[in-house]
Amino acid sequence: MGGKLALIVVLALAPFARADDGYRLWLRYDRIADEPLRQAYAAALPQVLLLTPQGADSPTLAAARAELTAGLGGLLGSAPSTAVAADPGAPPAAVGDEGYAIRRGAWQGRPALLIEARSDIGALYGAFALLRELETARPPDSLGDVSAPRIQRRILDHWDNLDGSQEHGYAGYSIWNWFELPDFADLRYRDYARADASIGINGVVLNNVNADPLILTDTYLQKVAALAAIFRPYGIRVYVSPRFSAPIQLGHLKTADPLDPAVVAWWKDEIEQIYRLVPDFGGFLVKANSEGQPGPQDYGRTHADGANMLADLLAPHGGIVMWRAFVYGAGNHEDRAKQAYDEFKPLDGKFRDNVAIQIKNGPLDFQPREPFHPLFGAMPHTSLGLEVQITQEYLGGSVHLAYLGTMWQEVLQSDTQAAGPGSTVARIVDGRAGPHRLSVMAGVANIGKDRNWCGHPLASANWYAFGRLAWDDGLDAAAIAEEWTRQNFGNDRTTVDTIDRLLLASREAAVNYMTPLGLNLIMAHDHHYGPGPWDQEGARRDWWATYYHRAASDGIGFDRTASGSNALAQYSPEVARRWGSLATCPDDLLLWFHHVPWDYRMRSGRTLWDELCLHYQHGVDEVRRFQRAWDGLRGRMDEERFEHVRILLAAQESDARFWRDGCLLYFQTFSRRPLPAGVESANHPLGYYEATRLR
Repeated sequence: MGGKLALIVVLALAPFARADDGYRLWLRYDRIADEPLRQAYAAALPQVLLLTPQGADSPTLAAARAELTAGLGGLLGSAPSTAVAADPGAPPAAVGDEGYAIRRGAWQGRPALLIEARSDIGALYGAFALLRELETARPPDSLGDVSAPRIQRRILDHWDNLDGSQEHGYAGYSIWNWFELPDFADLRYRDYARADASIGINGVVLNNVNADPLILTDTYLQKVAALAAIFRPYGIRVYVSPRFSAPIQLGHLKTADPLDPAVVAWWKDEIEQIYRLVPDFGGFLVKANSEGQPGPQDYGRTHADGANMLADLLAPHGGIVMWRAFVYGAGNHEDRAKQAYDEFKPLDGKFRDNVAIQIKNGPLDFQPREPFHPLFGAMPHTSLGLEVQITQEYLGGSVHLAYLGTMWQEVLQSDTQAAGPGSTVARIVDGRAGPHRLSVMAGVANIGKDRNWCGHPLASANWYAFGRLAWDDGLDAAAIAEEWTRQNFGNDRTTVDTIDRLLLASREAAVNYMTPLGLNLIMAHDHHYGPGPWDQEGARRDWWATYYHRAASDGIGFDRTASGSNALAQYSPEVARRWGSLATCPDDLLLWFHHVPWDYRMRSGRTLWDELCLHYQHGVDEVRRFQRAWDGLRGRMDEERFEHVRILLAAQESDARFWRDGCLLYFQTFSRRPLPAGVESANHPLGYYEATRLR
């Protein structure tokens, strides 16, 4: 009887078991399994009209029609007719230049679903939005939406090198095959553009911010132009990261001083050459005077001098400069977290209108948790862009599950109090808090040549969440996670609920087994994957983990109050008061701002040492809970993705234990306290963890 029952279960679940390698991402368009729902959609979509003022087909409108035909045909079994028509009446003003309105209506006397937009790219975004509504099983009688992006430039930064390698990439080599371009263009580039456009991404920086000057040579600009031509119908502009010293390396000048007339002339000729090849070129992303990169300070000039020189030359062509605020120098011996504020705050109001200062979400370096960057709210007369990291440099690469939508929502909703309550990072970035002409949100991409694009089968949720939040920075991370899950794994309620719970808990779990209670940068310095709180390698103290946690017999944590580095003074008085007091500082930022005694009593009533240990244990326990929950999904999806995630969760659980054991054994040498009840003992002595490199 048991064997027959097992056979029945397997047969019943067979429709869910078709292999899926993840290549299609969230654009799967499989036939809707719920037959009544499928028929209801078919009835609600007798024809689909793309209505724009110009009306005539363009490459972008052709792409929109092709997407609707493929998507609706796959979902419904056969596609309704689609057409492009001129709409002399403007769609709702709220849609702006890139937005769309989806509504039921009529066309030429017949019922129709209308996608209205003021531009062809708005119509394409509307087409993707309609398909998303069907893929996520939105009720047929409520189909419709009015949406427009809050942020103008929604950009993926590829830290890809010209030799095909990636800096902090964990999904294989770069997807750009520079050797084959421009003669051969991989069909994958078009699918990449489709995925970007489907979530509103409209810009791509093609190369690493630690730039190779060769990207500006004619040979490589021809390759850039080939990619731009593929991306153009999908509303995506290309950008590059130039090396600030390129006039020396390529132009054979003796200087790269931004105020030198010969240097300005060289850049002018270079930029004009770029626009001859790529008329809609987006502009430059610049990393200067940071981590050894050249910049204007090499010549006694300011960041504003360097950025404005390039901005003035790009402005006639509609180009912009994104100037990164991630700067720290070898001579800074006080607190690395303060340097960006100290350098950029005095320059407020001195940048051109087509310059955005691109600021990381936190003041250090994409840590599992940081406070929001103090520059947000400190430069009211400058356009400030938000930079986040989609690739998991400090969060387990492509091995660990860590959904980062919750992290980005956390920073976007952080209230800087710069101009009173409600001065959130989101409102500063998108311009609602001030009359800035340029708004930017950028994400360091997690995309590579792996067949499923991102390595981990669930990691594309971060690519997706970035695009959705860059389009609308007020969206809820939980709602975004559910959208992604439904489009990637179908609408089975058990599957959706289970995966959503894993996604939403995953980042906090990683914080707990890596850097709880405000600890930061205790990763091994040379690879950032495993723990290294003992690490004191490297020529600079601010490359040492011990610089950041400052564990000693009297306690642990970095004192950034007035008695320490006083980094708190860079925040508004209201925020500084809250974070500056042990009584009111949130537990999750405690050791970021305070050096706390091991026996300090936490809000829980436990000592700091016991609380720290239990957080590490809780992170491990959470990953084990993820494993049990995932095991319950066997048979509800294709075996290929199920097994891939199952194996990675087992690796994550092992790594989480390694993090817990290595960190607690090391910190225990200072606290000299036993592990509290409920915390598992390590299987090896401290020396084992110090000598072992994970992965």
